[in-house]
Amino acid sequence: MDEKKPRVGITDTTLRDAHQSLWATRMRLTDILPIAERIDEIGYHSVEVWGGATFDVCMRYLNEDPWDRLHRIRERFKHTKIQMLLRGQNLVAYRNYADDLLEEFIKRGVAGGLDIIRIFDALNDTRNMQKAIEITRREGAHAQGTICYTISPVHDIDHFVETARELVDMGSDSICIKDMSGILAPYKAFELVERLKETVEVPIQLHCHASTGMASNSYIKAIEAGADVVDCAAAPLSLYTSQPAVESMVASLQDTPYQLDLDFDAIRDVSEYFEVVSKNRKLMGVEQPIIDVTVISHQIPGGMATNLIAQLEQQNALDRMEEVLEEIPIVRKDMGYPPLVTPTSQLVGTQAVFNVLLGERYKIIPREIENYVKGYYGRPAGPIDEELKRRALKGEDPITCRPADMLEPELPKAKRELNPDLVEKEEDFISYAIFPDIALKFFRWRKNPVIDDEDAPLKQMEKRERMFLDGSSIEDLTESLAVMVSEGVSQALQNLSITVSLGGASTGEAYAATPASAPARGGPAARVDREELGKLMVRSPMVGTFYATPSPGAPPYVQEGDAVEEGQTLCLIEVMKLFNEIPSPTAGRVKRILARHGEGVEYDEIIMEIEPLGD
Repeated sequence: MDEKKPRVGITDTTLRDAHQSLWATRMRLTDILPIAERIDEIGYHSVEVWGGATFDVCMRYLNEDPWDRLHRIRERFKHTKIQMLLRGQNLVAYRNYADDLLEEFIKRGVAGGLDIIRIFDALNDTRNMQKAIEITRREGAHAQGTICYTISPVHDIDHFVETARELVDMGSDSICIKDMSGILAPYKAFELVERLKETVEVPIQLHCHASTGMASNSYIKAIEAGADVVDCAAAPLSLYTSQPAVESMVASLQDTPYQLDLDFDAIRDVSEYFEVVSKNRKLMGVEQPIIDVTVISHQIPGGMATNLIAQLEQQNALDRMEEVLEEIPIVRKDMGYPPLVTPTSQLVGTQAVFNVLLGERYKIIPREIENYVKGYYGRPAGPIDEELKRRALKGEDPITCRPADMLEPELPKAKRELNPDLVEKEEDFISYAIFPDIALKFFRWRKNPVIDDEDAPLKQMEKRERMFLDGSSIEDLTESLAVMVSEGVSQALQNLSITVSLGGASTGEAYAATPASAPARGGPAARVDREELGKLMVRSPMVGTFYATPSPGAPPYVQEGDAVEEGQTLCLIEVMKLFNEIPSPTAGRVKRILARHGEGVEYDEIIMEIEPLGD
């Protein structure tokens, strides 16, 4: 090791973000443990092993305990620091959580072996990161404050530098630039890192996705400007929408003023191992382009596009894709140019879909977007459109305090609700508080395992999430994107629960029980005279899953024979992680409930019969 050469550190993302990007987060603990000790010998600055979508997916699809995963990985890494990605006050999910849950999550995570916690907020609102930074440092771990990089009229170098200054003032031990779409150009990376090094006296790390093909070059320019650490992945899990390959970075920095000081033989062994594992784990059926031209042209990542395709296909509206893509930058502008990373990517994308399918902008506003406008997600960098504010606020004033200050403690409720027979450790209450439905299903499976095929949940996931993505759809999408001109959109639609209501009107349209012609694509089915049968048929407005209750253990919204008011919630329909309230179209009585809790429903399928008052 040459002491005169500046050392550049590498964080390996293979065990977290790389497989989240390329394998739908499907890497199992049994894939990790056999190679973990060899990774530990490489000499990385750190290894990212937890957080992001892994917490959700462990329970939802892999039948694994995320806490057990952390503990067992920690046992294998004797020399290398391990880290996680934390969505600030959102934890590892899609809404703000109360401080008591945040504190317990971080305490248990650090006790479980975390050395570094990378903390970000989708709006770059430092108030949403402050508490996490404080708790992380208090527990003895390294708090890495994070800037979400995006492009818009209100996001310039000065904005990012000021955000970094605030994060350091809050106690951040280092700063990460998170380029979730791979849109940080090399010379812009040099400028940003140079300014940060002039402004703050903490290490600077760069995390880029390789979607556009610029990431490796951006890393080199960032290193020249003084970046201390960059994120890479083992070659079989690199490039595409993942990070640059560590092998390429090692080769690029040979015979330069910089040194990495890594064991290349160990790197090669790890890549050979994952070359074999990838044959069973990578997604089949949809091939990603190695460079996503849609991102270069329009900053719309492939993941966002494919999720939009799936949503529109489910609603028989794939022919509206180009309109949705044109609507996204308009919605983003109206919302104050949020960086499109979880959860704001879901808010913008979902609103764009509703605007197009309903033929009117903001006719339906998801409850989460109402909360966004009210300030419950934080403070966007740009102003929110006045018409959107008028419709969303409904005469209320937006909050000005830190959003989490409005939340009641959440752990006591989880401890009251969760059946003690299902609890094996204190961390179970945290898992349940964050993902109640998913955790409950996992806990029941853990108590009585019934799935012998280890990949059964994954096969179900792949069938559900990829069934609509054939080659012609991707080809048509690429052709449409090639002629579009739009503004900065910077991250993929991922998982989010969104509850939708439309004032007192129904998003689940009511129709008479008479056969009708097929509905127009993307629109509601035709109405027929309800007087023929003297009752209204409530139909599912989309393909999805029917839920009779708002949460596990809660009473159903309605039962047969119940009197209901117009606009009263009857049930939830979930599709692609969106939970839509279906209100009653009229005052009356629930005659029949035709759908079963937790089971699938088709578009336009009758889910309830309502007998109106006076009939």
